[in-house]
Amino acid sequence: MLKKDRYKAFVEYFSTHNPNAETELHYGNPFELLVAVILSAQCTDKRINQVTPALFERFPDAESLAASSQDEVFTYIRSVSYPNNKAKHLVGMAQKLQEDFDGIVPEKVEDLIKLPGVGRKTANVISSVVYNNPAMAVDTHVFRVSNRLGLTSNATTPLAVEKQLVKYLPEETIAVAHHWLILHGRYICLARSPKCDQCPITYFCKYFEKTRKAELITKHPTN
Repeated sequence: MLKKDRYKAFVEYFSTHNPNAETELHYGNPFELLVAVILSAQCTDKRINQVTPALFERFPDAESLAASSQDEVFTYIRSVSYPNNKAKHLVGMAQKLQEDFDGIVPEKVEDLIKLPGVGRKTANVISSVVYNNPAMAVDTHVFRVSNRLGLTSNATTPLAVEKQLVKYLPEETIAVAHHWLILHGRYICLARSPKCDQCPITYFCKYFEKTRKAELITKHPTN
């Protein structure tokens, strides 16, 4: 199957079966989403959603968080991964928001990455989810699933994956396609034991084509 055909099949399937896919992080405004995404690095959304209600109640905006301390923030997020670093980043992020952006979460990726704790992936999430821009955030799920499906080729870095996906996906689908890839990777196309027997899109999956062929060769070797 040609790459363009894989992209067509990918968009057609998910546009039909999950047209309104969205983040599983709980948030009420752009500031809360930014905090949640920073916290979610190398941690599950489920864990973050358990932590953020109390955190958001105590720090409802950039102003209140900027006036806090790393030690205080730590007490709210101690159960997430790397709580010390994340507490430091959150306070620094809020202070930067106050100083340079009047406490408002910026729209542009180049502005977002100036904030402590915000890399390109986080910036793309905010730009796409909050402002509906055609930005593709590449995490481990997106990286793995896009490669397995054959949507990317010879893409060895997150930026390379991002560029290929943005190039070939219809612009209006880029923001939601990020969630399609994440959710498929989270629940079906697992890293170690992908659930190919439950997967509804094996008909255009490059990984499945290869593994199925290998299994057939093993079961029926040529003489």
